[in-house]
Amino acid sequence: MLQRHMTHKEQGLPAGRQGFSLIELLVVIAIIGLLTTIVMASLTNARKRGRDGRRIADIKQMQVALEMYYQFHDAYPTTLSALTSPGFIPAIPNDPLTGNPYAYAALKGAGATAAICASYHLGAKLEIYSASVNFNEDADMAAGGTYPTADGTICNNSSWVGSTEIPAVAFGGANDFDGTNDATDQVYDMRP
Repeated sequence: MLQRHMTHKEQGLPAGRQGFSLIELLVVIAIIGLLTTIVMASLTNARKRGRDGRRIADIKQMQVALEMYYQFHDAYPTTLSALTSPGFIPAIPNDPLTGNPYAYAALKGAGATAAICASYHLGAKLEIYSASVNFNEDADMAAGGTYPTADGTICNNSSWVGSTEIPAVAFGGANDFDGTNDATDQVYDMRP
């Protein structure tokens, strides 16, 4: 059986109109492109905020592990890897974007010698600066620890060698990092 072809009038279309014009298609494509750009820009910032949240959570998790280590050994470890063997932390977290380790240096603090680490400097570089959200609770510590009191020299066998995110600052013959200028450096740093 042959099917009859419907006319434009029967289809409800004006005569001579069979589809969209090129201009209409270009306008729709431009609108879709604009919406895609807006969505991608907001997703990029959401990803950055998510990674920053992870960095802050990692720093706080390591801070708890460091305090447990201190309670057990009466000193802080010279490296973060010392936290995994006795089980204070299952694994040392790394930066979620680069995979680099977080900045850490054990400091003499109130210890009698540089062999006893009574303080530390722990930090991560955040991607988005937000003074009211992120940086109002960090230590803002300079290399060697000057907030609020001097934490002294670097402990024996401890130093921060630096990374692309947080460069090392020479201090007292060893290395530490500077976390004092949040708006520029965006280093979220902690101390005991």
